[in-house]
Amino acid sequence: MTSLSQILRRVAALFFFALLSAPACWAGGFSFTPYPGAHSLPLSKVTFENGQGKRMTLADFKGKVVLLNIWATWCPPCVREMPTLDKLQKQLGGKQFAVVPLSVDKGGIFTVKSFYEDNFIGNLPIYVDPTTDVLDTLNILGTPTTVLIDKQGKEIARTMGPE
Repeated sequence: MTSLSQILRRVAALFFFALLSAPACWAGGFSFTPYPGAHSLPLSKVTFENGQGKRMTLADFKGKVVLLNIWATWCPPCVREMPTLDKLQKQLGGKQFAVVPLSVDKGGIFTVKSFYEDNFIGNLPIYVDPTTDVLDTLNILGTPTTVLIDKQGKEIARTMGPE
């Protein structure tokens, strides 16, 4: 299992990378200038459902720093990270920050809900994209992939694979 300190180090490394890459990163709170090569994410084009089946986009999180984690229940490294992401959301989630675990499981809400129950995940919301369109929209090459997004919807950093 990935420890909370490992995830916090990963988030800190992403923030640090953003700070080194862009001189005017801290323009008030969690706002950053993206690292070189980053781009504005197509927030309204990234569509998915929440645990109640409501259609959402990443634009629904504008105004928050988002740790977007693309994952699946069949991906062993993803499974190992989930309890730690759950702790991270419990400790830091709120008006300024959100962990958005976006599952690409074909089974959708039922699969993720069962996984959360079986693994005692109680702080993370359910978000699913059983179409896997998010992979193409955001040019995601594999799971897990974690993308740090600033309050304006700009990608700050991206990491692929387990930590």
